Amino acid sequence: MADITAAGPAAATVDKVAPQPKNRIPLLVWFGLIWIGFILIVALTADWITPYRFTAYDLRNRLSPPGHVLHWLGTDELGRDVLSRLIVSIRISLLVAFGATVISAVFGTVMGFLAAHFRGWVEQFVLMLADFQAAMPFLILALSVLAFFGNALPLFIGLMGLYGWERYARISRGLAISAGAQGYAGAVRQIGASPARVYLRHILPNIASTLIVSMTLTFPEVILLESGLSFLGLGVQPPMTSLGNMVGYGREYLTRAPWIMLAPACTIVLTTLAVSLVGDWLRDRLDPTLR
Repeated sequence: MADITAAGPAAATVDKVAPQPKNRIPLLVWFGLIWIGFILIVALTADWITPYRFTAYDLRNRLSPPGHVLHWLGTDELGRDVLSRLIVSIRISLLVAFGATVISAVFGTVMGFLAAHFRGWVEQFVLMLADFQAAMPFLILALSVLAFFGNALPLFIGLMGLYGWERYARISRGLAISAGAQGYAGAVRQIGASPARVYLRHILPNIASTLIVSMTLTFPEVILLESGLSFLGLGVQPPMTSLGNMVGYGREYLTRAPWIMLAPACTIVLTTLAVSLVGDWLRDRLDPTLR
């Protein structure tokens, strides 16, 4: 009886502890969501919110520091407004990253479904291509293609779309084979559904969450890759501008006018960090093994 009495207050104390909210969004994830929303709004409204044309010169105020009455973020070596160029650069960099990520996801998923459906030599061929893609440094491949074929924005986006497709191929192949083993895909096929309908209407919705999480993890990598190629002069070409392009031009004025490079560099860091934070959070939320 004494033991039961002694355990009573402890049990009551345990019962009074409030359960931790499972759906609470961490503060860093809130930062990522807000920053991503802000960047998207800037990219969509770039034509209306830029103070000047991003190619307009103001030689009288060249290399003006931030805080200038006419140029809030200063000007570059040709007197071009850094804020206007930054806004347009955000649009172009997001266009390249989003287009490349979608192309990579669609191409990789299709290749994975083909491998899962036909098996045999088709599966071996797809896996061989995936292994080759993973073994080949993509930066060297991109430098070779751009140096040989020249550069245009559609070509550049298509080339970036080859980055990381092997991840989606492996994921979609494995999940499609797993779905076939669970029986529901075979049951739909037995009632007369075509292979395309089975994969697009039944298997794809069940693996979409995993693919979306993989896209959020690939997106910042594409932004950094585009920035690196533009920094080397093989990415987005003048007069068009991008975040990496601005960093490349600003490195020559790092000691005299650091704001030319710091503004796009900080934008790259914050954007990749925000997308990575949201991607990690989505992975934890959508992973059924962690529920």
